[in-house]
Amino acid sequence: MIARTRGVFIAGTDTEVGKTVVATAMIRGLVQAGHRIAAMKPVAAGADQTPDGPQNGDALALKAAANVPATYEIINPFCLELAASPHIAAEQAGLTIRLPPIVQAFGQLTRNSDLVVVEGAGGWYAPINETETMADIAAALDVPVVLVVGLRLGCLNHALLSAEAIEARGLSFLGWIGNHVQPRFEHADENLATLQARLPAPLLDVVSFQGSTGAASASLSRIAVGRIKEALRL
Repeated sequence: MIARTRGVFIAGTDTEVGKTVVATAMIRGLVQAGHRIAAMKPVAAGADQTPDGPQNGDALALKAAANVPATYEIINPFCLELAASPHIAAEQAGLTIRLPPIVQAFGQLTRNSDLVVVEGAGGWYAPINETETMADIAAALDVPVVLVVGLRLGCLNHALLSAEAIEARGLSFLGWIGNHVQPRFEHADENLATLQARLPAPLLDVVSFQGSTGAASASLSRIAVGRIKEALRL
């Protein structure tokens, strides 16, 4: 019997490329398909004060989409108030982001779920401390990666470099999702065709521009959800 995948890591070609839009859409699609899906945002930089302490909007969106209950602290072990690179935000808060608490929280989420959708912060090599990056979190969790490509000028270079870096870590590059981050992108079709020809993993879906609705309304096609289920053996 082939063991199921415990999680999937949603990486981005950069910051503000729609990782949360894609991650929440993936979670909703898999929930609608009848699966128990947990969500995780290991590190979040940029938080608002709430009655329960500082909380990050992206982490809350993931929590709302999932159907496996978990405390905020498990979903987002490192919540940093400053909206900056995680290592800078952590230094400003007098904290050091470490991998063991992240791995432990992930393990807790796997106990009652079919899959944990883990969203990174920033790009693949966004630093989290003096020596480690987002890539080290994905490697520590040992889960396959879905790359979110923000469809805008420069996406070809960013996507190809990110894909090369993912494979260099020895992780499974499950596929990629194009996300329209602008209402209009000249030569979008040509850029998508180039990425399909050159990236070493399949295109899973293309998400339309969401405007102000963001993660609340984005969805993946049934075909994309089916491809993801198949790839993850759900």
